[in-house]
Amino acid sequence: MRTYAWPGTAFVAMAGLALMSCGGSTTGGGAGQKLQGAGASFPAPIYSKWFKSCSESHPGVQIDYQSVGSGSGIKSFIDKTVDFGASDAAMTPEEIGRVDPALGVQLLPMTAGSIVITYNLPDVKELKLSRKAYSDIFLGTVKKWNDPLIAKANPGVKLPDSPINVVVRADSSGTTFVFTQHLSAISPDFAKGPGASKMPNWPVGTRSKGNEGVTASVKTTPGSIGYIEYGYAMSQSMPMAILENKSGEFVAPTTASGQAALASAQLPENLIAWVSDPAPKDAYPIATYTWLLVNKKYPKDKLAVLQDLLKYCLGDGQKLAEPLGYIPLPASVVEKDLAAVNTLQPS
Repeated sequence: MRTYAWPGTAFVAMAGLALMSCGGSTTGGGAGQKLQGAGASFPAPIYSKWFKSCSESHPGVQIDYQSVGSGSGIKSFIDKTVDFGASDAAMTPEEIGRVDPALGVQLLPMTAGSIVITYNLPDVKELKLSRKAYSDIFLGTVKKWNDPLIAKANPGVKLPDSPINVVVRADSSGTTFVFTQHLSAISPDFAKGPGASKMPNWPVGTRSKGNEGVTASVKTTPGSIGYIEYGYAMSQSMPMAILENKSGEFVAPTTASGQAALASAQLPENLIAWVSDPAPKDAYPIATYTWLLVNKKYPKDKLAVLQDLLKYCLGDGQKLAEPLGYIPLPASVVEKDLAAVNTLQPS
């Protein structure tokens, strides 16, 4: 059984009896197993591709991933209603403390990506936004497209004298957490409120659910602006603003500029690191890892399937990252991930 659709909220695949890198090796067990996951919409397109790739080679095991947002994914994982969760916001110490200690939790950065600011201005082919301009737009203090703060960075561009329709997430979102964490790092006013949060009290904006919803709202509403993962913008041919970074350079979102941002941080032992305001001149200012949340213990047959699936995602699966608008993991991160995967144990 296999269903696949995107944009959307669910992906179900029949994956392998044994998925050693989604190849032909057998680790034993697994027939009739189901892996249920839920969480972030940010990585949903690449997760869907990974599961689909496995399913085409290995009938036998059902994988179901629900794109419901990081907050819901974390809750479902803690509540033990899924086998794995997914979050762009990782997990807080308090959330980790709520996981069943008999099962434990391991966070695994599986891919990475840039969060872009997309807009709908049919007559504006390129838009540059200073740090002050885009933080004030999402504070609601810059209200019109021809505001001097926007016009200053775009000489010669005919900006409309019309209201800015801000679109933000309606759900508890890791993408929102990373975006507001960045805005808090560059704007003292934003840090005071709403601040960094998966579900902030936005002072402005209409609400849409998921990266999918924000993408659709901006695409269909002239004069609008919103924040989404790069891959969503790329797949829908959405324009992306060129943003001013910490070094004062205006940088477009690309694989290289995202890699430059991530290279400025080293992953610690818990594999959680943030790049809230990268300093390199060639760094795009908003990039992040996104994590799978797995237990440290599973029933033996389910563990075999999960470990082999993870090894595929961290191996050949990384080749799918860039074509889908994600940033392939550095070799050093893959090495740390694989070491952690190998520590998972049967319950």
